[in-house]
Amino acid sequence: MQLKNDLFLRACKKQPVERTPIWIMRQAGRYLPEYRKVREKYDFLTMCKTPELAAEVTIQPVDFLGVDAAIIFSDILVVPEAMGMKLEIVESKGPQLYEPIRNENDINKLIKPDPSHKLKYVLDAINLTKKELNGRVPLIGFSGSPWTLMTYMVEGGGSKNFSEIKKFIFNKPDFAHKLLNLISEVVADYLTAQIQAGADAVQIFDTWGGLLSEKDYEEFSLQYISKVIGEIKRDNQPVIVFAKGVHCLDKLANCGADVLGLDWTINLGKAKNEIGKKVALQGNLDPAILYASKEKIREEALMILNSFGNGSGHVFNLGHGILPDVNPEHAKYLVEVVKEESKLFH
Repeated sequence: MQLKNDLFLRACKKQPVERTPIWIMRQAGRYLPEYRKVREKYDFLTMCKTPELAAEVTIQPVDFLGVDAAIIFSDILVVPEAMGMKLEIVESKGPQLYEPIRNENDINKLIKPDPSHKLKYVLDAINLTKKELNGRVPLIGFSGSPWTLMTYMVEGGGSKNFSEIKKFIFNKPDFAHKLLNLISEVVADYLTAQIQAGADAVQIFDTWGGLLSEKDYEEFSLQYISKVIGEIKRDNQPVIVFAKGVHCLDKLANCGADVLGLDWTINLGKAKNEIGKKVALQGNLDPAILYASKEKIREEALMILNSFGNGSGHVFNLGHGILPDVNPEHAKYLVEVVKEESKLFH
């Protein structure tokens, strides 16, 4: 199907665009009243596992905000669940993975799932969403990075100091690499399956990349992101890597990704000068700016557009997910500003 709006895909490939495309991480979520209405009736995992509900909430921000891409509604932790771990999303505490991985025996209990079986509900959701979008905008699929998924699998959920994962990699590095290799194969299969189901691009979220020193990042995260990208079967669907808190941009730019997502602590103009010839860039407004007045939102959005400057290769986004208590009208206003003001740079 011919896309009516392919600005996002063109910008990912650094092809000329009439204006800078924009989408927002976590755009299908709690800040939207339409989402909360659905969420009142169903728990989070039921929404992820019911293709009709996942498609509905995926499309809500396309309708309301007017963004240039949709991202499938799901969660990165469906992967450890498919590998055999018990997953629960606990309202007050967040995600819980039971019987966390602590030794080789725990690793040996995991399976390498067939995504067309164990994660079929995600593929069905992609397929259905593509039909319902009817070519309006591209659809992004995603997964967590091997390192970020392993962090959850070893910690058993979120953490304040991440002591279990640090103990694991420093005391049992061989087991850590064994597990990372397995997760990498699973993630590559999963992203391949998402592309085959109709995803126009895929994003790898390395949310916990910033926990590691540069040396440890190369050893325990970056090489496995490269492995995943090298094993994804795709035609020309772009791969985006978003590594939060990671500042070794020159090394990230060589991982095989088409696009690097930047958090808000990185100067976009400097990043463009350093690696803009190799990869397109995505980002990177501080999500908390959406709490500010419209004047402030406009001013900060213009600063980012100016920082990147003229030419293609920029996808406007936040530097992390939109926060759940943001006024949706502020998010909508940001999209309008970027659509209008970015024409000057192309």
